[in-house]
Amino acid sequence: MIAEQFMHDVAQYVEGRVSKVVLNSSYVISQFEQKAVTDGMLAINYIIPASDVSLVTKIELKDAADHVITSHDVNVPITSDTLMLQTIHVKEVTN
Repeated sequence: MIAEQFMHDVAQYVEGRVSKVVLNSSYVISQFEQKAVTDGMLAINYIIPASDVSLVTKIELKDAADHVITSHDVNVPITSDTLMLQTIHVKEVTN
């Protein structure tokens, strides 16, 4: 069993690494509404401006050196400025 505090520490480490969101491999968001760790979960809130992005097909979280931390293929139409919530859960998986 992994200690809850360790999972929290790992989530805090990931929070420190995430420096930007990249949409559709080209649109960069580096200003977050909120980035917070609760227990073993990192929550990131950011706004996608409808004037710049009309459809999101890929969401990547990257570090300052432009390395991909997570990548997700999605299909999200953006018809108005949209507040996104993205989460990363650190948890133990048992087989």
